[in-house]
Amino acid sequence: MKQDPALLNVHDLQVRFHTPEGTIYAVNGISFHIAEGEAVAVVGESGSGKSVCMMSLLGLIPIPPGEIVSGTAVFLERDLLKLPEKELELVRGRDIGMIFQDPMTSLNPVLTLGRQLTEALVRHFNLTAEEARNRAIELLQLVGIPDAASRLGNYPHQFSGGMRQRVMIAMMLACNPKLLIADEPTTALDVTIQAQIVELVQEIRAKLRMSLIWITHDLGVVAGLADRVLVMYGGTIVEEADVESLYERPQHPYTLALLAALPRVHQRRQSRLKAIPGAPPHLILELTGCPFAPRCEFVRDRCWRERPLLQPVSPTQKTACFVNPHTGEERA
Repeated sequence: MKQDPALLNVHDLQVRFHTPEGTIYAVNGISFHIAEGEAVAVVGESGSGKSVCMMSLLGLIPIPPGEIVSGTAVFLERDLLKLPEKELELVRGRDIGMIFQDPMTSLNPVLTLGRQLTEALVRHFNLTAEEARNRAIELLQLVGIPDAASRLGNYPHQFSGGMRQRVMIAMMLACNPKLLIADEPTTALDVTIQAQIVELVQEIRAKLRMSLIWITHDLGVVAGLADRVLVMYGGTIVEEADVESLYERPQHPYTLALLAALPRVHQRRQSRLKAIPGAPPHLILELTGCPFAPRCEFVRDRCWRERPLLQPVSPTQKTACFVNPHTGEERA
């Protein structure tokens, strides 16, 4: 798979959490890159390591109990994992923005939106109060907040869920970041508002030529949003592909199962949705084989003993599987 010059290049990232019950192997040696201007979706069930991976890059996991065991994350020629906290604070917000799942817990309930929007502008660009206020109005207008100037004095509880998420997007865009990480930003919203937020992010990304990482468990959102997809399971990347290849010919049994579980418009009302049997792996145990083996219909003996590595299987796809799920035959 040909790689464009990378804005972010992550190699062999391993993250663990040490708890009274034992060590949680949350992220298990993953590697990926994000090119300038590219939109990448990270897909997988809850607990697959999607959010932990991205939060660890920005120093947002608590240490302890968290621990970044190994890896590098080179962003603009600097390894984020080795930056002192003060330098990382200058990266967060200014160069890399992050939108979280629930805007109500991300916004401070006792500060006005104007105060929260202007804080980063004053900190990173030394703007005057008036300059920061004017920029805040522009940002609210950009994300579709009506009567933006008068809303600066409002508090988060005075906005609907969809409007709060728009405010969060405005805050993350304040410093024109080169990379925006969106961690399931539409999960708490109804379907209509979800579509509006996705469309808004697409428009802003095209306008600002910004790179995007969109974390989701919903493959239905991915098709019109991303250029490339990383499918995660058990703290590993099991498939990497461009969007068209992923939907046309997925190369990992887990991706096949995720796509089969999507509801179809033409599906008969009486027919049941296809579920993936079993449950996600208990990451309190270190992986010795394929994490998907207990739930896989193509499982072989070696799947229990060996962990498959992510390998190219076509010019546009990589997979971590010993078996071709379309033929049932082992790969060479």
